[in-house]
Amino acid sequence: MPNKKQLIDLIVTALAKELKQAIDAANEAHAAAVDDQSVAETQYDTLAIEASYLAEGLSKRVNEFQHAIDAYTALEILEFDVDSYIALGALVQLSADKQAKHWFFLGPAAGGFRFQLAEQNITVVTPQSPMGMALLGKQQDDDITMMLGVNKLEDYIAALK
Repeated sequence: MPNKKQLIDLIVTALAKELKQAIDAANEAHAAAVDDQSVAETQYDTLAIEASYLAEGLSKRVNEFQHAIDAYTALEILEFDVDSYIALGALVQLSADKQAKHWFFLGPAAGGFRFQLAEQNITVVTPQSPMGMALLGKQQDDDITMMLGVNKLEDYIAALK
């Protein structure tokens, strides 16, 4: 059974690595935007403009990663049981995923992040995702139904931690 503290630490470590890469990329793009080589030689030369747009976009990614790290750092580690309602911090397993040892962790950010912990496969879902919306407020043994693209998924909540 995955330990939630370890699980959150793994997510924060991965986000910190992504944050560092985003900071490095943003710094490179900013340097390119102000570099003498980027000065426009003609009215059609847009290298500096493109580099500044890239730097701005990468700076937004840096902020997103920082907010995600802050959200996980502030996340209260709760234990859920058969009587609990699924909320942020829940670890949920659907009946179809028992054999594959697959769990969904309802986190505040980093939806889609996948990893292994304690021989269990874990996917982070956020409350805004179709899976997160289907799970929120449900309890163990409740049925869920959701659309994944054109496919309809029907299952039930087999375990909740």
